[in-house]
Amino acid sequence: MSISMYQASIPVFVRTFGNLAAILKKAAAYAEAKKIDPRVLLDARLAPDMLPLTRQVQIASDSAKGCGARLAAVDVPKYEDNEASFDDLQARIAKTIAFLNSLRPEQIDGSEDREVTIPTRDQPMKFKGQPYLLYFALPNVFFHVTTAYAILRHNGLDIGKMDYLGQP
Repeated sequence: MSISMYQASIPVFVRTFGNLAAILKKAAAYAEAKKIDPRVLLDARLAPDMLPLTRQVQIASDSAKGCGARLAAVDVPKYEDNEASFDDLQARIAKTIAFLNSLRPEQIDGSEDREVTIPTRDQPMKFKGQPYLLYFALPNVFFHVTTAYAILRHNGLDIGKMDYLGQP
């Protein structure tokens, strides 16, 4: 049995962001229980030259919605990147999930060979749909979600692998 482009993308992104939302909910509760200013966690980073938690969530969101839109051949939604609280990040995730859920299988299936162009500061990156999904978009989303997880774990949040993976 083969897996479709839709099955390999949208449900995976939606599940990943649902798990991230649950982790961020635990982080907000942790900050409140420990009387930690939430900005301490939101601005936390793993290394001085890495981006903070808030930016990790924003980039993961941009990567997932961009992938879905490009594979579906629709405009990529633009978000402000102005989230400053856990509630703001939850709203961003909810908006990302809602967009992803608005995409239908028939928009994405068959996009394996669709030309995908990613604008960058230097020059655009060009892919075919399937390599874009498998070797760029999925790893990029997982990298930023994993980094967000690691930032929170490093700062004492009691989370584990099943929080990241979610319940079956």
